[in-house]
Amino acid sequence: MDLIDSPDEGLNSPEFTVTELSGAIKRVIEGEFGHVRIKGEVGRVSRPRSGHIYLDLKDDRAVISGVIWKGVAARLQTAPEEGMEVIATGRVTTFGGQSKYQIIIEDIKPAGMGALMALLEKRRKALEAEGLFDAARKKPLPYLPEVIGVVTSPSGAVIRDILHRLRDRFPRKVLIWPVAVQGEKCAPEVAAAIEGFNAMSPGGALPRPDLLIVARGGGSVEDLWGFNEEIVARAAAASEIPLISAVGHETDTTLIDFVSDHRAPTPTAAAELAVPVRHELIAWLDGQDARMRQALSNGLTRRGQRLRDLARALPRPDSLLETPRQRLDIRAARLGPALMAGVQRRKVRLADVSGSLRPATLRRAVAVDRKRLADHAVRLEPALMRTVSVKKDRLATQLRRFRPDAFARENSRKERQLRDVAARLSDAGQRQIAAWKRKIDGAERLRRTLGYEATLERGFAVVRSEGSVVTRSNVAEKAQRLEIQFADGRVILERGTSGGAAPRKAPRKPKAPGQGSLF
Repeated sequence: MDLIDSPDEGLNSPEFTVTELSGAIKRVIEGEFGHVRIKGEVGRVSRPRSGHIYLDLKDDRAVISGVIWKGVAARLQTAPEEGMEVIATGRVTTFGGQSKYQIIIEDIKPAGMGALMALLEKRRKALEAEGLFDAARKKPLPYLPEVIGVVTSPSGAVIRDILHRLRDRFPRKVLIWPVAVQGEKCAPEVAAAIEGFNAMSPGGALPRPDLLIVARGGGSVEDLWGFNEEIVARAAAASEIPLISAVGHETDTTLIDFVSDHRAPTPTAAAELAVPVRHELIAWLDGQDARMRQALSNGLTRRGQRLRDLARALPRPDSLLETPRQRLDIRAARLGPALMAGVQRRKVRLADVSGSLRPATLRRAVAVDRKRLADHAVRLEPALMRTVSVKKDRLATQLRRFRPDAFARENSRKERQLRDVAARLSDAGQRQIAAWKRKIDGAERLRRTLGYEATLERGFAVVRSEGSVVTRSNVAEKAQRLEIQFADGRVILERGTSGGAAPRKAPRKPKAPGQGSLF
Protein backbone atom coordinates (compact mmCIF):
# COMPACT_ATOMS: atom_id res chain seq x y z
CA MET A 1 0.00 0.00 0.00
CA ASP A 2 1.37 3.46 -1.03
CA LEU A 3 1.86 6.17 1.57
CA ILE A 4 -0.15 8.58 -0.58
CA ASP A 5 -3.19 6.84 -1.98
CA SER A 6 -4.42 8.05 -5.37
CA PRO A 7 -7.92 9.51 -5.12
CA ASP A 8 -10.70 7.66 -6.81
CA GLU A 9 -11.26 8.58 -10.41
CA GLY A 10 -13.62 11.61 -10.83
CA LEU A 11 -13.46 12.79 -7.22
CA ASN A 12 -11.30 15.81 -8.16
CA SER A 13 -13.88 17.18 -10.72
CA PRO A 14 -15.49 20.51 -9.67
CA GLU A 15 -19.10 20.47 -8.60
CA PHE A 16 -21.59 23.03 -10.04
CA THR A 17 -25.09 23.90 -8.96
CA VAL A 18 -27.77 23.94 -11.62
CA THR A 19 -27.90 27.75 -11.53
CA GLU A 20 -24.10 28.04 -11.85
CA LEU A 21 -24.00 25.68 -14.82
CA SER A 22 -26.92 27.48 -16.50
CA GLY A 23 -25.23 30.86 -15.96
CA ALA A 24 -21.90 29.56 -17.35
CA ILE A 25 -23.65 28.27 -20.50
CA LYS A 26 -25.45 31.64 -20.84
CA ARG A 27 -22.14 33.57 -20.63
CA VAL A 28 -20.49 31.28 -23.18
CA ILE A 29 -23.33 31.57 -25.72
CA GLU A 30 -23.78 35.33 -25.34
CA GLY A 31 -20.01 35.95 -25.47
CA GLU A 32 -19.51 33.70 -28.51
CA PHE A 33 -22.35 34.95 -30.74
CA GLY A 34 -23.48 38.43 -29.60
CA HIS A 35 -25.62 40.04 -32.29
CA VAL A 36 -26.57 37.81 -35.22
CA ARG A 37 -28.84 37.92 -38.28
CA ILE A 38 -30.94 34.82 -38.96
CA LYS A 39 -32.92 34.05 -42.10
CA GLY A 40 -35.77 31.58 -41.75
CA GLU A 41 -39.48 30.91 -41.88
CA VAL A 42 -41.78 32.09 -39.08
CA GLY A 43 -43.44 29.13 -37.40
CA ARG A 44 -45.69 29.28 -34.37
CA VAL A 45 -46.53 32.88 -33.31
CA SER A 46 -47.93 33.66 -29.85
CA ARG A 47 -49.13 37.09 -28.65
CA PRO A 48 -49.99 36.99 -24.91
CA ARG A 49 -51.64 39.83 -23.02
CA SER A 50 -48.28 41.22 -21.93
CA GLY A 51 -47.69 42.58 -25.44
CA HIS A 52 -44.58 40.49 -26.10
CA ILE A 53 -44.39 38.24 -29.17
CA TYR A 54 -43.09 34.66 -28.95
CA LEU A 55 -42.31 32.86 -32.21
CA ASP A 56 -40.29 30.10 -33.82
CA LEU A 57 -37.77 30.56 -36.65
CA LYS A 58 -37.20 27.41 -38.65
CA ASP A 59 -35.75 25.96 -41.81
CA ASP A 60 -35.94 22.45 -43.20
CA ARG A 61 -33.69 21.01 -40.42
CA ALA A 62 -33.85 23.06 -37.22
CA VAL A 63 -36.00 25.38 -35.11
CA ILE A 64 -34.95 28.22 -32.78
CA SER A 65 -37.23 30.12 -30.42
CA GLY A 66 -37.46 33.89 -30.60
CA VAL A 67 -38.79 36.65 -28.37
CA ILE A 68 -39.79 40.22 -29.35
CA TRP A 69 -40.29 42.42 -26.33
CA LYS A 70 -43.31 44.74 -26.14
CA GLY A 71 -41.40 47.96 -26.84
CA VAL A 72 -39.70 46.52 -29.91
CA ALA A 73 -42.97 44.98 -31.20
CA ALA A 74 -44.66 48.41 -31.17
CA ARG A 75 -41.94 49.82 -33.48
CA LEU A 76 -41.96 47.04 -36.07
CA GLN A 77 -43.01 48.10 -39.56
CA THR A 78 -44.10 44.56 -40.47
CA ALA A 79 -45.68 42.28 -37.87
CA PRO A 80 -44.45 38.66 -38.14
CA GLU A 81 -47.02 36.14 -39.36
CA GLU A 82 -46.86 32.36 -39.59
CA GLY A 83 -45.35 31.18 -42.88
CA MET A 84 -43.51 34.47 -43.60
CA GLU A 85 -39.84 34.26 -44.63
CA VAL A 86 -37.93 36.89 -42.62
CA ILE A 87 -34.49 38.12 -41.61
CA ALA A 88 -34.29 38.62 -37.84
CA THR A 89 -31.56 40.63 -36.09
CA GLY A 90 -30.90 40.15 -32.38
CA ARG A 91 -28.74 38.52 -29.75
CA VAL A 92 -28.60 34.85 -28.80
CA THR A 93 -29.15 34.04 -25.14
CA THR A 94 -30.44 31.23 -22.96
CA PHE A 95 -33.48 30.76 -20.75
CA GLY A 96 -32.42 28.75 -17.73
CA GLY A 97 -35.98 28.20 -16.58
CA GLN A 98 -36.55 25.73 -19.44
CA SER A 99 -32.93 24.86 -20.34
CA LYS A 100 -33.18 26.22 -23.87
CA TYR A 101 -31.50 28.85 -25.96
CA GLN A 102 -33.33 31.56 -27.88
CA ILE A 103 -32.82 34.79 -29.81
CA ILE A 104 -33.98 38.16 -28.48
CA ILE A 105 -35.14 39.84 -31.72
CA GLU A 106 -34.49 43.57 -32.06
CA ASP A 107 -35.55 43.93 -35.71
CA ILE A 108 -37.35 41.69 -38.16
CA LYS A 109 -38.01 42.29 -41.85
CA PRO A 110 -39.38 40.22 -44.73
CA ALA A 111 -36.66 38.41 -46.65
CA GLY A 112 -36.85 40.20 -49.97
CA MET A 113 -39.61 41.26 -52.34
CA GLY A 114 -40.97 37.73 -52.69
CA ALA A 115 -41.82 37.52 -49.01
CA LEU A 116 -43.61 40.88 -49.12
CA MET A 117 -45.63 39.81 -52.15
CA ALA A 118 -46.52 36.49 -50.51
CA LEU A 119 -47.66 38.29 -47.35
CA LEU A 120 -49.66 40.78 -49.39
CA GLU A 121 -51.36 37.99 -51.35
CA LYS A 122 -52.21 36.16 -48.13
CA ARG A 123 -53.82 39.26 -46.64
CA ARG A 124 -55.68 39.99 -49.86
CA LYS A 125 -57.20 36.50 -49.97
CA ALA A 126 -58.20 36.68 -46.29
CA LEU A 127 -59.97 40.03 -46.73
CA GLU A 128 -61.58 38.89 -49.97
CA ALA A 129 -62.93 35.80 -48.21
CA GLU A 130 -64.61 38.10 -45.66
CA GLY A 131 -66.42 39.92 -48.50
CA LEU A 132 -64.65 43.30 -48.09
CA PHE A 133 -63.96 43.48 -51.85
CA ASP A 134 -67.58 42.86 -52.95
CA ALA A 135 -68.90 45.43 -55.38
CA ALA A 136 -72.33 45.33 -53.71
CA ARG A 137 -71.00 46.98 -50.52
CA LYS A 138 -69.25 49.87 -52.35
CA LYS A 139 -71.04 53.23 -52.02
CA PRO A 140 -71.61 55.61 -54.96
CA LEU A 141 -69.64 58.86 -54.98
CA PRO A 142 -71.63 62.09 -54.44
CA TYR A 143 -71.95 64.13 -57.64
CA LEU A 144 -71.00 67.46 -56.06
CA PRO A 145 -69.74 67.11 -52.46
CA GLU A 146 -69.91 70.21 -50.27
CA VAL A 147 -66.90 69.25 -48.08
CA ILE A 148 -64.02 66.94 -49.10
CA GLY A 149 -61.73 65.32 -46.51
CA VAL A 150 -58.16 64.54 -47.60
CA VAL A 151 -55.93 62.10 -45.69
CA THR A 152 -52.31 62.71 -46.75
CA SER A 153 -49.05 64.39 -45.77
CA PRO A 154 -49.46 68.18 -45.56
CA SER A 155 -45.89 68.83 -46.73
CA GLY A 156 -45.82 66.81 -49.97
CA ALA A 157 -46.72 67.72 -53.54
CA VAL A 158 -49.81 65.50 -53.39
CA ILE A 159 -51.96 67.92 -51.40
CA ARG A 160 -50.90 70.83 -53.64
CA ASP A 161 -51.88 68.87 -56.76
CA ILE A 162 -55.28 67.97 -55.26
CA LEU A 163 -56.03 71.55 -54.14
CA HIS A 164 -54.90 72.99 -57.47
CA ARG A 165 -57.04 70.53 -59.43
CA LEU A 166 -60.11 71.19 -57.25
CA ARG A 167 -59.64 74.95 -57.65
CA ASP A 168 -59.48 74.60 -61.44
CA ARG A 169 -62.48 72.27 -61.74
CA PHE A 170 -64.95 73.27 -59.00
CA PRO A 171 -63.76 75.00 -55.77
CA ARG A 172 -64.97 73.11 -52.69
CA LYS A 173 -64.26 73.19 -48.95
CA VAL A 174 -61.35 70.88 -48.10
CA LEU A 175 -60.44 69.43 -44.68
CA ILE A 176 -56.88 68.02 -44.45
CA TRP A 177 -55.98 65.39 -41.85
CA PRO A 178 -52.18 65.28 -41.73
CA VAL A 179 -50.67 61.78 -41.48
CA ALA A 180 -47.37 60.01 -42.12
CA VAL A 181 -47.54 58.34 -45.53
CA GLN A 182 -44.70 55.87 -44.93
CA GLY A 183 -42.90 54.28 -42.04
CA GLU A 184 -44.12 52.63 -38.89
CA LYS A 185 -46.59 55.46 -38.04
CA CYS A 186 -48.29 55.38 -41.44
CA ALA A 187 -50.87 52.61 -40.90
CA PRO A 188 -52.19 53.66 -37.44
CA GLU A 189 -52.36 57.35 -38.40
CA VAL A 190 -54.21 56.69 -41.70
CA ALA A 191 -56.69 54.37 -39.96
CA ALA A 192 -57.23 56.93 -37.18
CA ALA A 193 -57.80 59.69 -39.77
CA ILE A 194 -60.49 57.69 -41.60
CA GLU A 195 -62.21 56.83 -38.32
CA GLY A 196 -61.90 60.44 -37.14
CA PHE A 197 -63.62 61.85 -40.23
CA ASN A 198 -66.43 59.32 -39.82
CA ALA A 199 -66.82 60.24 -36.13
CA MET A 200 -67.62 63.89 -36.95
CA SER A 201 -71.24 64.90 -36.36
CA PRO A 202 -73.19 66.28 -39.34
CA GLY A 203 -73.96 69.94 -38.82
CA GLY A 204 -71.33 70.38 -36.12
CA ALA A 205 -68.90 73.24 -35.65
CA LEU A 206 -66.48 71.46 -38.00
CA PRO A 207 -68.42 70.20 -41.05
CA ARG A 208 -68.37 66.46 -41.71
CA PRO A 209 -66.94 65.61 -45.15
CA ASP A 210 -69.22 64.23 -47.86
CA LEU A 211 -66.27 62.47 -49.56
CA LEU A 212 -62.85 61.19 -48.41
CA ILE A 213 -59.63 60.99 -50.45
CA VAL A 214 -56.69 58.92 -49.14
CA ALA A 215 -53.71 59.99 -51.25
CA ARG A 216 -49.96 59.43 -51.51
CA GLY A 217 -47.39 59.79 -54.27
CA GLY A 218 -45.50 56.93 -55.88
CA GLY A 219 -42.80 54.84 -54.27
CA SER A 220 -41.46 51.37 -53.75
CA VAL A 221 -43.41 48.50 -52.25
CA GLU A 222 -41.73 49.15 -48.89
CA ASP A 223 -42.71 52.84 -49.03
CA LEU A 224 -46.35 51.99 -49.79
CA TRP A 225 -46.52 49.11 -47.30
CA GLY A 226 -48.43 51.14 -44.70
CA PHE A 227 -51.46 51.12 -47.04
CA ASN A 228 -51.25 47.30 -47.21
CA GLU A 229 -51.75 46.90 -43.46
CA GLU A 230 -54.95 45.19 -42.34
CA ILE A 231 -55.88 48.02 -39.95
CA VAL A 232 -56.00 50.50 -42.86
CA ALA A 233 -58.01 48.16 -45.10
CA ARG A 234 -60.59 47.50 -42.38
CA ALA A 235 -60.92 51.19 -41.53
CA ALA A 236 -61.55 52.01 -45.21
CA ALA A 237 -64.10 49.19 -45.50
CA ALA A 238 -65.95 50.39 -42.39
CA SER A 239 -66.09 54.03 -43.55
CA GLU A 240 -69.65 55.34 -43.87
CA ILE A 241 -68.38 58.25 -45.99
CA PRO A 242 -67.61 57.31 -49.64
CA LEU A 243 -63.83 56.94 -50.03
CA ILE A 244 -61.48 57.32 -53.01
CA SER A 245 -58.02 55.72 -52.77
CA ALA A 246 -55.24 57.45 -54.69
CA VAL A 247 -52.06 55.74 -53.45
CA GLY A 248 -49.03 55.63 -55.71
CA HIS A 249 -48.97 55.76 -59.48
CA GLU A 250 -51.32 53.97 -61.86
CA THR A 251 -49.28 50.75 -61.77
CA ASP A 252 -49.11 50.64 -57.94
CA THR A 253 -51.76 48.54 -56.16
CA THR A 254 -52.37 48.36 -52.42
CA LEU A 255 -55.01 46.69 -50.26
CA ILE A 256 -56.84 49.98 -49.68
CA ASP A 257 -57.52 50.11 -53.44
CA PHE A 258 -59.58 46.90 -53.21
CA VAL A 259 -61.74 47.95 -50.24
CA SER A 260 -62.27 51.61 -51.17
CA ASP A 261 -65.44 52.69 -52.95
CA HIS A 262 -63.43 53.95 -55.94
CA ARG A 263 -59.76 53.80 -56.97
CA ALA A 264 -58.01 56.67 -58.72
CA PRO A 265 -54.74 56.02 -60.59
CA THR A 266 -53.16 59.25 -59.24
CA PRO A 267 -54.04 61.90 -56.62
CA THR A 268 -54.83 64.36 -59.43
CA ALA A 269 -57.25 61.85 -60.93
CA ALA A 270 -58.88 61.51 -57.51
CA ALA A 271 -59.60 65.26 -57.50
CA GLU A 272 -61.09 64.91 -60.99
CA LEU A 273 -63.34 62.09 -59.80
CA ALA A 274 -64.44 64.09 -56.75
CA VAL A 275 -65.97 67.11 -58.55
CA PRO A 276 -67.13 67.93 -62.09
CA VAL A 277 -65.73 70.82 -64.17
CA ARG A 278 -67.64 73.96 -63.22
CA HIS A 279 -67.42 75.58 -66.65
CA GLU A 280 -68.55 72.39 -68.36
CA LEU A 281 -71.44 72.10 -65.89
CA ILE A 282 -72.48 75.72 -66.52
CA ALA A 283 -72.24 75.17 -70.29
CA TRP A 284 -74.30 72.00 -69.97
CA LEU A 285 -76.94 73.85 -67.93
CA ASP A 286 -77.04 76.65 -70.51
CA GLY A 287 -77.48 74.08 -73.26
CA GLN A 288 -80.24 72.35 -71.33
CA ASP A 289 -81.96 75.70 -70.73
CA ALA A 290 -81.78 76.56 -74.44
CA ARG A 291 -83.12 73.13 -75.38
CA MET A 292 -85.96 73.49 -72.86
CA ARG A 293 -86.90 76.96 -74.20
CA GLN A 294 -86.77 75.71 -77.79
CA ALA A 295 -88.89 72.66 -76.92
CA LEU A 296 -91.43 74.88 -75.11
CA SER A 297 -91.62 77.30 -78.05
CA ASN A 298 -92.03 74.47 -80.56
CA GLY A 299 -94.74 72.91 -78.39
CA LEU A 300 -96.69 76.16 -78.20
CA THR A 301 -96.37 76.67 -81.97
CA ARG A 302 -97.62 73.18 -82.74
CA ARG A 303 -100.57 73.51 -80.37
CA GLY A 304 -101.51 76.93 -81.82
CA GLN A 305 -101.51 75.51 -85.33
CA ARG A 306 -103.57 72.52 -84.13
CA LEU A 307 -106.08 74.89 -82.51
CA ARG A 308 -106.46 76.90 -85.72
CA ASP A 309 -106.97 73.71 -87.75
CA LEU A 310 -109.70 72.56 -85.37
CA ALA A 311 -111.35 76.01 -85.45
CA ARG A 312 -111.63 75.86 -89.26
CA ALA A 313 -113.48 72.56 -89.00
CA LEU A 314 -116.15 74.00 -86.63
CA PRO A 315 -119.46 75.48 -88.05
CA ARG A 316 -120.24 79.23 -87.83
CA PRO A 317 -121.87 80.44 -84.57
CA ASP A 318 -124.77 82.11 -86.45
CA SER A 319 -125.68 78.86 -88.20
CA LEU A 320 -125.70 77.04 -84.89
CA LEU A 321 -128.09 79.61 -83.31
CA GLU A 322 -130.57 80.04 -86.18
CA THR A 323 -132.83 77.06 -85.31
CA PRO A 324 -132.83 77.69 -81.52
CA ARG A 325 -133.71 81.38 -82.12
CA GLN A 326 -136.66 80.48 -84.32
CA ARG A 327 -137.87 77.88 -81.80
CA LEU A 328 -137.60 80.48 -79.01
CA ASP A 329 -139.69 82.98 -80.94
CA ILE A 330 -142.44 80.40 -81.53
CA ARG A 331 -142.47 79.40 -77.83
CA ALA A 332 -142.61 83.07 -76.73
CA ALA A 333 -145.61 83.77 -78.99
CA ARG A 334 -147.52 80.76 -77.57
CA LEU A 335 -146.60 81.41 -73.92
CA GLY A 336 -149.07 84.32 -73.27
CA PRO A 337 -152.28 82.61 -74.41
CA ALA A 338 -151.25 79.37 -72.69
CA LEU A 339 -150.80 81.19 -69.36
CA MET A 340 -154.24 82.88 -69.62
CA ALA A 341 -155.96 79.55 -70.41
CA GLY A 342 -154.26 77.83 -67.47
CA VAL A 343 -155.31 80.54 -65.03
CA GLN A 344 -158.92 80.34 -66.29
CA ARG A 345 -159.06 76.56 -65.79
CA ARG A 346 -157.76 76.81 -62.24
CA LYS A 347 -160.33 79.52 -61.36
CA VAL A 348 -163.20 77.26 -62.49
CA ARG A 349 -161.85 74.31 -60.48
CA LEU A 350 -161.42 76.47 -57.38
CA ALA A 351 -165.02 77.63 -57.65
CA ASP A 352 -166.26 74.02 -57.87
CA VAL A 353 -164.27 72.93 -54.79
CA SER A 354 -165.16 75.99 -52.65
CA GLY A 355 -168.88 75.30 -53.07
CA SER A 356 -168.60 72.07 -51.04
CA LEU A 357 -166.41 73.55 -48.25
CA ARG A 358 -169.16 74.91 -45.85
CA PRO A 359 -168.66 75.15 -41.99
CA ALA A 360 -171.68 72.96 -41.24
CA THR A 361 -170.28 70.21 -43.44
CA LEU A 362 -166.94 70.36 -41.67
CA ARG A 363 -168.62 70.27 -38.18
CA ARG A 364 -170.62 67.18 -39.14
CA ALA A 365 -167.43 65.41 -40.36
CA VAL A 366 -165.62 66.23 -37.10
CA ALA A 367 -168.56 64.92 -35.01
CA VAL A 368 -168.61 61.65 -36.91
CA ASP A 369 -164.87 61.17 -36.40
CA ARG A 370 -165.19 61.93 -32.62
CA LYS A 371 -167.95 59.34 -32.25
CA ARG A 372 -165.88 56.71 -34.08
CA LEU A 373 -162.91 57.49 -31.83
CA ALA A 374 -165.01 57.07 -28.68
CA ASP A 375 -166.31 53.68 -29.87
CA HIS A 376 -162.75 52.51 -30.49
CA ALA A 377 -161.60 53.72 -27.05
CA VAL A 378 -164.42 51.76 -25.31
CA ARG A 379 -163.46 48.57 -27.07
CA LEU A 380 -159.68 49.07 -26.69
CA GLU A 381 -159.43 48.57 -22.89
CA PRO A 382 -161.19 45.09 -22.78
CA ALA A 383 -159.07 43.95 -25.74
CA LEU A 384 -155.86 44.98 -23.95
CA MET A 385 -156.98 43.17 -20.74
CA ARG A 386 -157.72 39.98 -22.67
CA THR A 387 -154.29 40.15 -24.38
CA VAL A 388 -152.51 40.59 -21.03
CA SER A 389 -154.45 37.66 -19.52
CA VAL A 390 -153.47 35.39 -22.43
CA LYS A 391 -149.80 36.38 -22.08
CA LYS A 392 -149.89 35.66 -18.31
CA ASP A 393 -151.41 32.19 -18.85
CA ARG A 394 -148.77 31.34 -21.46
CA LEU A 395 -145.95 32.50 -19.15
CA ALA A 396 -147.32 30.41 -16.24
CA THR A 397 -147.49 27.35 -18.47
CA GLN A 398 -143.85 27.81 -19.51
CA LEU A 399 -142.78 28.31 -15.86
CA ARG A 400 -144.47 25.04 -14.85
CA ARG A 401 -142.57 23.23 -17.62
CA PHE A 402 -139.18 24.69 -16.49
CA ARG A 403 -137.57 22.41 -13.79
CA PRO A 404 -134.15 23.53 -12.42
CA ASP A 405 -133.53 20.26 -10.53
CA ALA A 406 -133.65 18.32 -13.82
CA PHE A 407 -131.03 20.62 -15.34
CA ALA A 408 -128.84 20.23 -12.24
CA ARG A 409 -129.04 16.42 -12.40
CA GLU A 410 -128.13 16.45 -16.13
CA ASN A 411 -125.20 18.78 -15.46
CA SER A 412 -123.88 16.48 -12.68
CA ARG A 413 -124.10 13.48 -14.98
CA LYS A 414 -122.14 15.27 -17.72
CA GLU A 415 -119.46 16.31 -15.21
CA ARG A 416 -119.01 12.69 -14.02
CA GLN A 417 -118.66 11.54 -17.63
CA LEU A 418 -116.04 14.27 -18.31
CA ARG A 419 -113.97 13.26 -15.24
CA ASP A 420 -114.05 9.61 -16.30
CA VAL A 421 -112.86 10.44 -19.82
CA ALA A 422 -110.08 12.73 -18.48
CA ALA A 423 -108.87 9.99 -16.09
CA ARG A 424 -108.76 7.42 -18.89
CA LEU A 425 -106.86 9.81 -21.16
CA SER A 426 -104.31 10.56 -18.41
CA ASP A 427 -103.73 6.83 -17.73
CA ALA A 428 -103.34 6.12 -21.43
CA GLY A 429 -100.84 8.99 -21.79
CA GLN A 430 -98.75 7.78 -18.84
CA ARG A 431 -98.68 4.24 -20.25
CA GLN A 432 -97.61 5.58 -23.69
CA ILE A 433 -94.83 7.73 -22.16
CA ALA A 434 -93.57 4.76 -20.10
CA ALA A 435 -93.50 2.59 -23.25
CA TRP A 436 -91.53 5.25 -25.13
CA LYS A 437 -89.03 5.57 -22.24
CA ARG A 438 -88.49 1.80 -22.23
CA LYS A 439 -87.93 1.85 -26.00
CA ILE A 440 -85.42 4.76 -25.72
CA ASP A 441 -83.56 3.02 -22.86
CA GLY A 442 -83.32 -0.14 -24.94
CA ALA A 443 -82.02 1.80 -27.94
CA GLU A 444 -79.44 3.57 -25.73
CA ARG A 445 -78.23 0.22 -24.29
CA LEU A 446 -77.98 -1.19 -27.84
CA ARG A 447 -76.01 1.91 -28.97
CA ARG A 448 -73.56 1.54 -26.09
CA THR A 449 -73.19 -2.19 -26.81
CA LEU A 450 -72.52 -1.63 -30.53
CA GLY A 451 -70.32 1.52 -30.08
CA TYR A 452 -66.57 1.34 -29.93
CA GLU A 453 -66.44 3.12 -26.54
CA ALA A 454 -67.50 -0.16 -24.86
CA THR A 455 -64.62 -1.88 -26.63
CA LEU A 456 -62.21 0.75 -25.22
CA GLU A 457 -63.36 -0.15 -21.70
CA ARG A 458 -62.02 -3.71 -22.28
CA GLY A 459 -58.43 -2.46 -22.88
CA PHE A 460 -58.43 -1.58 -26.56
CA ALA A 461 -57.40 1.78 -28.09
CA VAL A 462 -58.06 3.74 -31.30
CA VAL A 463 -55.08 5.28 -33.14
CA ARG A 464 -55.65 8.21 -35.48
CA SER A 465 -53.35 10.26 -37.71
CA GLU A 466 -54.45 13.39 -39.54
CA GLY A 467 -58.11 12.68 -38.82
CA SER A 468 -58.15 9.06 -40.07
CA VAL A 469 -57.86 5.76 -38.17
CA VAL A 470 -54.45 4.02 -38.42
CA THR A 471 -54.69 0.25 -38.87
CA ARG A 472 -51.12 -0.57 -40.09
CA SER A 473 -47.83 -0.31 -38.24
CA ASN A 474 -45.93 1.05 -41.25
CA VAL A 475 -48.36 3.97 -41.44
CA ALA A 476 -47.88 4.67 -37.72
CA GLU A 477 -44.06 4.64 -38.11
CA LYS A 478 -44.22 7.28 -40.86
CA ALA A 479 -46.79 9.55 -39.16
CA GLN A 480 -45.51 12.79 -37.62
CA ARG A 481 -48.41 13.00 -35.21
CA LEU A 482 -50.50 10.21 -33.62
CA GLU A 483 -53.62 10.53 -31.50
CA ILE A 484 -54.45 7.49 -29.29
CA GLN A 485 -57.88 7.32 -27.71
CA PHE A 486 -58.34 5.25 -24.52
CA ALA A 487 -61.45 4.76 -22.45
CA ASP A 488 -60.61 7.69 -20.13
CA GLY A 489 -59.11 10.19 -22.61
CA ARG A 490 -56.72 10.76 -25.49
CA VAL A 491 -52.93 11.00 -25.81
CA ILE A 492 -51.17 12.85 -28.66
CA LEU A 493 -47.70 11.73 -29.80
CA GLU A 494 -45.68 14.18 -31.90
CA ARG A 495 -42.40 13.27 -33.56
CA GLY A 496 -39.62 15.66 -32.56
CA THR A 497 -36.68 16.90 -34.62
CA SER A 498 -34.44 14.15 -33.23
CA GLY A 499 -36.82 11.43 -34.33
CA GLY A 500 -38.35 10.84 -30.88
CA ALA A 501 -42.02 11.24 -30.03
CA ALA A 502 -43.34 13.77 -27.55
CA PRO A 503 -46.52 12.51 -25.92
CA ARG A 504 -49.09 14.77 -24.39
CA LYS A 505 -52.55 13.99 -23.13
CA ALA A 506 -55.39 15.56 -25.05
CA PRO A 507 -58.38 16.53 -22.89
CA ARG A 508 -61.88 15.56 -23.80
CA LYS A 509 -62.79 19.24 -24.44
CA PRO A 510 -60.51 21.38 -26.67
CA LYS A 511 -58.06 23.47 -24.70
CA ALA A 512 -54.34 24.21 -24.70
CA PRO A 513 -52.56 20.82 -24.49
CA GLY A 514 -49.83 20.30 -21.93
CA GLN A 515 -46.23 19.66 -22.95
CA GLY A 516 -45.09 16.11 -22.18
CA SER A 517 -41.60 14.72 -21.83
CA LEU A 518 -39.76 12.94 -24.65
CA PHE A 519 -39.55 9.13 -24.68
